[in-house]
Amino acid sequence: MISTLEKEITLRFLKARKKDGFLNIISIFSFIGISLGVAVLIIVMSVMNGFRTELINKIVGFNAHITVKPYENKIDTNKLNQQSLNLISKSLILSNSGEAIIIKDKTSKGIILRGYSDTDFSKLELVKNKKFIGDENNLIKNFISIGKELSYSLNLNIGDDITIMSSSGIETIIGNIPKQKKFTVVSVFESGLIDFDNNIAFINLSTLEEFFNLSSNDRNLEIYLNNPKKIERQKAIVQKIFPSDFVYSWSDMNNSLFSALKVERNVMFIILSLIIIVAAFNIISGLTILVKNKTKDIAILKSIGVLNKSIIKIFFLIGVIIGTSATIFGIILGVTFSIYIENFRQFLSTIFNISLFPEEIYFLSTMPSEINSLSIIIISTSSIIITIIVSIFPALKASKLDPIKALKYE
Repeated sequence: MISTLEKEITLRFLKARKKDGFLNIISIFSFIGISLGVAVLIIVMSVMNGFRTELINKIVGFNAHITVKPYENKIDTNKLNQQSLNLISKSLILSNSGEAIIIKDKTSKGIILRGYSDTDFSKLELVKNKKFIGDENNLIKNFISIGKELSYSLNLNIGDDITIMSSSGIETIIGNIPKQKKFTVVSVFESGLIDFDNNIAFINLSTLEEFFNLSSNDRNLEIYLNNPKKIERQKAIVQKIFPSDFVYSWSDMNNSLFSALKVERNVMFIILSLIIIVAAFNIISGLTILVKNKTKDIAILKSIGVLNKSIIKIFFLIGVIIGTSATIFGIILGVTFSIYIENFRQFLSTIFNISLFPEEIYFLSTMPSEINSLSIIIISTSSIIITIIVSIFPALKASKLDPIKALKYE
C-alpha cells in the first residue's frame, strides 16, 4: 500500500522548480519519447492489420473460400446436402477452368477462363459488387465476362467480339489444330486486384467444357463460407466430407504472402519497440539526476524516520507515473491518428503534391486502418513493464543513500 506521505512527497518531487530546469527537460523528453513510441506502434500495427484485412476481403471476394478438386472420380453431389456442410457454407458452386489465348485485332494475351452456369455466376461476390457492369444473368452460349483491367488493355467494351484460342485442339488430316471461338463481351467486373482483373475471364460452364474437351467429371466444387476468415476448422470439416478429393482453401493459395505479412508485422513491432526502450532509458537518467538533486531531502526524510522501502516507493512511483501517463497519451494519439489516417494522407498529398500509397502498387484506393484492441493492450502493457523495470535501479539507489554523509556538510 502507498501511504498519504509517500503520495504527497511523490507529487512534490514531480513538480519541477527553476533550479531543476535540466531535470524537467529530461522528464519532458522521456514523456514525448514514450508517447511517440506507443503512438507509432499503434499506427503501424493498425495500418498493417487494415492492409491484411483488405487484402483478405479482396482475395476471398474473388476466389472460392474452399475448393474441392476431384482426383479421378466425379465429385459426389449427394454429399452437398450434408448438414455440417450447409451450416458453414452460404453457397456451393460447380465450376471448371482452362488456359487460353485471347485475340483482339493484332494483340494477343494469355488468360485463364473460369466456367460457371448462368445461375451460379450471379451468386459470386464480385458480381454482386456495385462496380459490376452488365447483365449478371446472361452468361450463356458464347458470352464472356472480363475484368476491368483487361478491358482497358485490349480496348474492349460491352458488346464487342473477341476471338479466343483454346489450349485443346481438333485432330485433322494435317495434325492438331487449336480450337477457336468468337465470344461477345456481356459484362465487366472489378475485383480490386489488378492481377485478377487482367488475367481471368468467365464463360458459361457447358461452353467451357466443350471448348477444352472436358467432361462433367472434371468439375470442381467451390464452397463459399459464412465466415471465410476462420478457415482452418472449416477446411477440416470439408476434408472429412470429401476424404478422397483434393481440398484446398484461399489461405493455402496465398500462404507465402500472408506469412510474409505476419513476419513483417512482428519485425516492425520489435524495431519500433526500441523507440520505447530508448525513451525509457531517459527515465533512468532523469531519476538518477533527481536522486542527486534531492540528496538533502532524502537525508532529512530518513533522519525523521521514513523507511527505505518508502523512499523506494517514492522514486519508483515517479518513474511509473511518467511512463504510464506517457503511454496513455500515446494510446490516445495513436488511436486518433489511426482513425483519421486517410484524411491525413489526403492532406499531405495535396500540400506536397505527391502520391502517398499509390493504388497501382498497393491495389487499394485508400489507406486502410484497423484498430485492434489486443494490439493496443500488448503495446501499452509492454510500455508500462519497460517503465517499471527502468524505474527500479534509481529507486534502489535513493534508498541506499547514507543520511549522515548527505548532511555532513550542510
